[in-house]
Amino acid sequence: MNTPTLARHEVDVEDVEYIRHGDKPLLARVYQPRGEGPFPLIIDLHGGAWTKKDRLSDVATCEGLAKGGIVAVALDFRMPPAAPAYPASLQDVNYAIRWCKANAGNLKSTPGRVGVLGVSSGGHQAMLVAMRPNDPRYAALPLAGGAKFDATVRCVVLCWPVIDPLGRYRYAKEKQVTGDAKQANEWISSHDLYWRGGEAEMDEGSPTRALERGEKTPLPPVIYLQGTADPAHPKPDLERFVAAYRKAGGRVELNWFEGMSQAFMSEHPTAAATGEAIDKIVEFVHREAR
Repeated sequence: MNTPTLARHEVDVEDVEYIRHGDKPLLARVYQPRGEGPFPLIIDLHGGAWTKKDRLSDVATCEGLAKGGIVAVALDFRMPPAAPAYPASLQDVNYAIRWCKANAGNLKSTPGRVGVLGVSSGGHQAMLVAMRPNDPRYAALPLAGGAKFDATVRCVVLCWPVIDPLGRYRYAKEKQVTGDAKQANEWISSHDLYWRGGEAEMDEGSPTRALERGEKTPLPPVIYLQGTADPAHPKPDLERFVAAYRKAGGRVELNWFEGMSQAFMSEHPTAAATGEAIDKIVEFVHREAR
């Protein structure tokens, strides 16, 4: 572990508006290490099955990154049922990456040191945006004065992502019969709200299946974190993604956390596993987003 990773920083926090849709602003909470920088910058995408939670969901993670010398920018983005379904949230994320690059100086970073982190459904969105930075559907929102920036990222942090939405949807359908039907019904309801195009759209928007189809995409380095007792993110989907990403030439650093369930970093912020996970992310980001 190199010296920048070990440095500890005081942190300043503020909310800023990064985009507005009509009369509705979308905010980003910026966790900024004190010091001159420049620091690497990570955009945080919360989970909540594409339909719930907000930029305050990953406070412990964002604070940990900022204390480790990384600017963390936690986003609100459009979500159904109050807002359009896929790909609206990906448009906001793609825009936010470009916005962070255009404003990198004020954020104590540089345009070339921007990465993305996602939790659960946010992990799906993080990986898909990273693989398709110039997809015209996702890059549809113009950035005033920021035309020279695209949405490519230096690295991706995946915290128990829904890495194959169609695989998880079918897993939930099975669980309706063989497992926790109440939880499965909630997953299915959220999938149906976000993926209005049904299974065909889930297939098209799956990072795993895009790779398996041979789609040629950027392959930024990935760190993948998951608990061994996670009931919500099927291990076979993880294994298929890791195999496909590596086969395509990408690097994936896979980290298992023994006995941990889903959302352990937000639900158990003082647990030893959470501290270990944040340390691994900090080291990875400093190494890959130099």
